[in-house]
Amino acid sequence: MEFIIASAVGVLTAGGVYLMLRLRTFPVILGIALLSYAVNLFLFASGRLAVNLPPILSKYGDASYTDPLPQALTLTAIVISFGMTAVLVMIGLAAFLEADSDQINIAADDTDTKTNKDAAQ
Repeated sequence: MEFIIASAVGVLTAGGVYLMLRLRTFPVILGIALLSYAVNLFLFASGRLAVNLPPILSKYGDASYTDPLPQALTLTAIVISFGMTAVLVMIGLAAFLEADSDQINIAADDTDTKTNKDAAQ
């Protein structure tokens, strides 16, 4: 079970990094979403992978329980990442409609050194 979860985290992370290195807006947004899914899965797995255990301590002396904190953190992270993905999609869509392209290339004459030289003069 741990191997499957670790493999899923690795595959999601690799796919997310690959998509974030693309030169288009929407693959970058999908890459960020994949990375957030990998982090959510990692957070969820950090609470021990246990089946049919209660989320609280029992009064009968059983020391085996599932930690509810990673589950709560994962649920919160899912909601936040969904909202941020929606915001990024809207920003990307607005940029696409404004520029008629979703490329994120920087032109050769549009560097920070040019603005720094202008500011120094």
